Amino acid sequence: MTVELKNDYLTVKINEAGAELSSVKSADGIEYMWQADPKYWGRHAPVLFPIVGRLKDDQFTVAGQPYHMGQHGFARDNDFTVVAHTATSATLELTDSAETRKMFPFAFRLRLIYTLNDHELTVGYEVHNPANQELLFSVGGHPAFNVPLADPAGRLENYTLTVAPKKVYPHIPLQAPLNDADNADDIDFTKPLPLTRDFFKDDAVILDLGRQETTLMLSSDLDDHGVAMTIEDAPYVGTWSPYPGDAPFVCLEPWWGIADNVNADGQLRHKMGINQLAANQTFNAHYEIKFF
Repeated sequence: MTVELKNDYLTVKINEAGAELSSVKSADGIEYMWQADPKYWGRHAPVLFPIVGRLKDDQFTVAGQPYHMGQHGFARDNDFTVVAHTATSATLELTDSAETRKMFPFAFRLRLIYTLNDHELTVGYEVHNPANQELLFSVGGHPAFNVPLADPAGRLENYTLTVAPKKVYPHIPLQAPLNDADNADDIDFTKPLPLTRDFFKDDAVILDLGRQETTLMLSSDLDDHGVAMTIEDAPYVGTWSPYPGDAPFVCLEPWWGIADNVNADGQLRHKMGINQLAANQTFNAHYEIKFF
């Protein structure tokens, strides 16, 4: 089933399966979201929960008990329940179950909150801990945007990635699929960066944002269309497009979490970027995407 939001400028579609944003189309017919062609990547914008990225050996330990979980967790593969829906907003919910507890021994309530306002879509995360013990989790987004947008002759190489504030950002490299933060280097975003396929040759390019409000913009000189994502307090953002190949999309990924470090000891409590949520407390985060 699909939930639709609509105003004079944009029509937004969200799948109940995974609470995944599947389409954002302008009034003049421009589709901004990648349409999940499995030739390249069969997803649009998966919700990453309760982990972001990969675990070392695809497992973690809580209270001495090992648990196995695949990349990016299980939320993207579960059906959500629509708990609120208006013409321009929708809230979708996933709660723990006997199946999730086999992989993740915590009670939780995860809500995705989508709000459409003029040319902008806000994507909100609400994680509630209903238990009397601490909840350990990560959460994040993985939206993929078409490149090209309006000009069918365009290619990824016609696009630039602009980051504001304009500065040099710490870059966390990957020894795919794990992060190698001990060998971090820098990427200069004091000016727009022309994209190339080789930019993604080592998998996702991860910036350490230090929880500073940051805007990333994908744009091209071919036309006046693009996307701008503003993230208020995420510690990390990833950018990704499959390599090698000629996939016609780029992902901008706000993360409240990160893949395991190469030196991870497997204990979830020690995981780099893990969020610790006290009993009966609620975590909130969001980002905005402006479509132009």
